[in-house]
Amino acid sequence: MLLLHGIYGAGRNWGSVARRLVRVRPEWRIVLVDLRSHGRSPRLDPHTVEACADDLMRLEEHLGRAADAVLGHSFGGKVALLHARRRAVGPKQLWIIDSAPGAGRPGGGAWRMLGVLRRHPGPFGSRAEVVGAVEGEGYSPLVANWMAINAVRGREGWGWRLDPDEMEAYLRDYFRVDAWDIAESPPPGTTIHFVKARGSSVLAEADVERIRAAGRRTGHVVLHEVEGGHWLNTENPDAVHQLLAGVLQ
Repeated sequence: MLLLHGIYGAGRNWGSVARRLVRVRPEWRIVLVDLRSHGRSPRLDPHTVEACADDLMRLEEHLGRAADAVLGHSFGGKVALLHARRRAVGPKQLWIIDSAPGAGRPGGGAWRMLGVLRRHPGPFGSRAEVVGAVEGEGYSPLVANWMAINAVRGREGWGWRLDPDEMEAYLRDYFRVDAWDIAESPPPGTTIHFVKARGSSVLAEADVERIRAAGRRTGHVVLHEVEGGHWLNTENPDAVHQLLAGVLQ
């Protein structure tokens, strides 16, 4: 499985979910991907969903095999859908975690987080100060601590390793791209599992109905609803683990 984080994230954000899963499903191996401009990956142009999907094709070439499953959270969910569109043979399973396949106007918690980066550019005196800045914008301590992973210590103090202009470019492209063609008509042999966080508005009711309709028509599109907010890997990792452990082929 290739496991793709969301915007502002990194592969290691999903490390605990991956470790728990391979303990109970030892026949699986999971690659925690750092998408371009995130984690330990370099900052590359262009800042687009399509470019990230191309990166995954090259990653599979490097690994010497195509992934049997791809899981993508938020921004990573749309990357996973476009990657499946590129493949000659789709993965057996796609897991799209709280990610809308269609185009739309910029909004939601990830979009609002851009304002946090711009209003609090640093430097900060400590990592705790970074957490406090995010919490002060109305985010939960869990999300604030997760976001603070993106703070690094430099000569003048702590600062963000993320470039807000690059993050905005990725997000604007995410909201421009429409991947309903794959979401509603999976490649032969591929089952798509959409996971909606009940505390999140990323998947609107119209999206939910469209996903359910695709499931009734194809038999290969499934909707799961779980408690928690948009950052499910932080807010309700147990629910994600139980789904994957129980359903993953």
